[in-house]
This record gives sequence, structure tokens and C-alpha cells, in this order.
Amino acid sequence: MKIDRLIGILSILLQEEKITEQELADRFEVSRRTIIRDMEDLSKAGIPLTSSQGIGGGVSIMSGYRMDRTLLTSKDMRMILAGLRSLDSVGGSSYYGQLMEKIQSGSSELISGRDSILIDLASWYKDTLAPKIETIQDAIENRHLITFNYYAPSGDSIRTIEPYYIVFKWTSWYVWGWCLKRKDFRMFKLNRMDKLKETAKEFECRTIPAPDFSSTGVFPERIKVKALFAPDVKWRLIEEYGPDCYKEEEDGRLLLEIEHTDEENLIGWIMTFGDRAELIEPVSVRKKISELLNKMTSMYGKG
Repeated sequence: MKIDRLIGILSILLQEEKITEQELADRFEVSRRTIIRDMEDLSKAGIPLTSSQGIGGGVSIMSGYRMDRTLLTSKDMRMILAGLRSLDSVGGSSYYGQLMEKIQSGSSELISGRDSILIDLASWYKDTLAPKIETIQDAIENRHLITFNYYAPSGDSIRTIEPYYIVFKWTSWYVWGWCLKRKDFRMFKLNRMDKLKETAKEFECRTIPAPDFSSTGVFPERIKVKALFAPDVKWRLIEEYGPDCYKEEEDGRLLLEIEHTDEENLIGWIMTFGDRAELIEPVSVRKKISELLNKMTSMYGKG
């Protein structure tokens, strides 16, 4: 919510010589205090802003440093619009589309041509995800702690965190924040959260480096995997790991050698191939799959 407002404010400042903080607050339907914070963030980002008091006063980009209005081309604006629409697909509202209408005022010459990119980030869990995303956005904006019940392979727990980022990664939505229980930064999957609440307790933002959202950063465990696949599932290997991920063996099967991040996830993934895949290594995981199959045979054999 904040980043799109910053884009909107910058667009307005590029179009107008001067505007008051209250006018910006009214336009974006936030408090004047929030706009002041936004101005501070823009200044930290290197935008030279200046303000003047009294009649005819307001905020503007410093004279002599004004950026060329052609900084955003027609293609740039269409890409921004595609991104904003994709966020609407998550929340099921038209908030970001309405925001785009606000910031494109006076820039109609930049919005031309037919849309060439359509992004839909919605999922089967749209109805439950949208309220969670909105609650977390508000908490980040207000710098309030959030609490929730969390369900993970390690067990159920109640967590309280300082929320900093909402992340779309690995086809799922997460919140990244400082966990008061673990005394460290953690990534929490929104679909595993229940009874999410924004508290009234404020927190001071920590000085932190940019979070590492790579798979190695979030999932440091690395499991070396070797598996053989039937030729008719080649499309899945290419879809998930690329066209050069495998080697064809003499018997026609496809050898895949990769690194995986989680043992339980690896077992589940291999099982989705049924008899079209055979895990060779690690031997310990191969043994667990064998034990699991024996239990399943016993359970389903009773019928």
C-alpha cells in the first residue's frame, strides 16, 4: 500500500509545480502525518524535495533538480498499470486501479496502446488471503505488532511478529518479520495462519539489510538429490527445472541431479510422480519412502 502511494506522490510532483501536504493527504485518503512520513522516505531515496510555508506554499521537487517528465514512457506507464492490476487480482477490489486513475491525471498522453501484459496473482484461497493481506498491510503502515496462530510441520504455535514485508514467492504469499518468540527474522506462509489480528502495540522499525528471499536464504538446508524419471514426465522436469536439467540414460530414463531444501517436501514431490519416478539418493529418504509405501499398502489393503 505504501509503495504505490509513493509512486503516486512522485507522479503528482512531476506534473505539478507545487502541492500542499494536506492536498496529498486528501487525494490519497490518508492522514497528513502519513504524507509527511512519505516525504521523508522520498528524500531518503534521493528525491530532492523542498517545502515552503504560508499562502502559495507547498511541497515540490527542488528547482534545478526536476526530473524530466519523459522519465516515464508510455511503455513504462503500461507496465506500472499491469502491476497495479495484478495487485487488484489478489484483493478482489479496484483500489490499485483507482490509484492509477489518480496518478495518471494530466498524463493521458503516456497511457496509450493496448495492454500486452495481464497478471493474475489470485489463488484458490483468494477469499481468505485478501483479508489477511489487508490486515498485514495496515499493521506495516501503522507499525503495529500482529499476532496469529501458526500451523507448521514442527507443530502449532501462537506467534507475535513485527511485520515488514508481504512477499509473493514460490507461488504463495508470505509475511516477513521479526518473530518475538524466536528473536529472529522469519517467513510465515499466509495460508498456514489463523486468527490473524493487528494489535494496538507499536514497534520501532529495526535497521536491517535487504532480506534474502532466495531459496538458500530462507531454506538454508541443502539436500543433494539423484532420481530417475520415466520419459513421459519430461515435461514436468522441464517446467520445474528447465530444459537442461536432466541426462538421458541408456534405458531411456531421465537422470535428475539437484539440490532440495526440505526432506518432507522432497518426499511429497517424488510421490506425486507415482511409479514414474525412482529416488536414488539420499538413501535415508529412499528408505523413508519405502516405509511410507509399506504403511500405505497395509492401510489401503484392508479394504
